[in-house]
Amino acid sequence: QLQLVESGGALVQVGGSLRLSCVVSGSIFRFDFMGWYRQVPGNQREWVASISVGEMPNYADSLKGRFTISRDNAKNTVYLQMNNLKPEDTGRYFCKKVPGDYWGQGTQVTVSS
Repeated sequence: QLQLVESGGALVQVGGSLRLSCVVSGSIFRFDFMGWYRQVPGNQREWVASISVGEMPNYADSLKGRFTISRDNAKNTVYLQMNNLKPEDTGRYFCKKVPGDYWGQGTQVTVSS
């Protein structure tokens, strides 16, 4: 059974850093296109970053320079390193796998001022 499990969310102060992880099971991960999204209650889910195989990662323009997506195919894991966090980064962060449009349950990030 294919499953995505995110972790690493926490309460952090402005300017802090977090690294989110998403472990994928039940898939040939090294061929998967992976993305991170975030959502604040009442708002639509927002694309953050994505990473494919053999291509450069892509980021939402507003997040370039602070967020870094990476993957470890040996661990079936995609990461999101988030630096210099701001209150507007607060939200629930989800990873997504394509093909198949699979989502994890999300992990909560709260940035406190």
